[in-house]
Amino acid sequence: MNRNIIITGSAGNLGKAVVAKFKREGFKVIAIIEPDSGHEVEDADDVYQVDVTDESSVQEFSKEYQMQYGELECMALLVGGFGMGGIMDTSSRDLEKMIRLNFFSAFNMVKYFLPIMKKANNGTFLFVGAKPALQPSEGKDVLAYALSKGLVIDLAEFVANETADIKVRSHVFVPSVIDTPQNRESMPDADFGQWVKPSEIAEAMHYAASNAALRNMTFKLYGGVY
Repeated sequence: MNRNIIITGSAGNLGKAVVAKFKREGFKVIAIIEPDSGHEVEDADDVYQVDVTDESSVQEFSKEYQMQYGELECMALLVGGFGMGGIMDTSSRDLEKMIRLNFFSAFNMVKYFLPIMKKANNGTFLFVGAKPALQPSEGKDVLAYALSKGLVIDLAEFVANETADIKVRSHVFVPSVIDTPQNRESMPDADFGQWVKPSEIAEAMHYAASNAALRNMTFKLYGGVY
């Protein structure tokens, strides 16, 4: 049986690292990219264009997936966005944007793929949180981002409770600053050696997905800064 993994946000810096890691480890990688983005994911076995923030698009993809692949061993939910702003600087539109990108992109996939895992009594969800969502003192200037990532962390907990009696698992990965070209450009004076690398997050995700003894874990990937 193929070890299938769906990876959303697969064309991003973290996504490419996760795709490469799971491909090397023998998984069949089904990569999800944003429609009409022109992105390519060279290491993936198959690539689908799906707007994961849109429920109907995810529902249609879930039907296609079941016809083409059947069971699902793992899902890495990597789509997300970032935004600055404290309470006084954050509009309801800003909040809606962050919730759509960070929360609904995960919720929609869980809603339509959790039944597949439950039916097979097997599977692992890999969620991405954020340090400011766990430490509010760091979230005061990124309020919408922190709140939306907090919802993702809560969702992982609900999934864990929903599957407590079966062999479906849920893990959250909480990075600090990820070492990407974009972050280096926006923070040129920072100590890049203190940041967490996408490959390190990918390694942690594979470890969690491959270890059936782990359930409902939160992995704090803070690099050299706690």
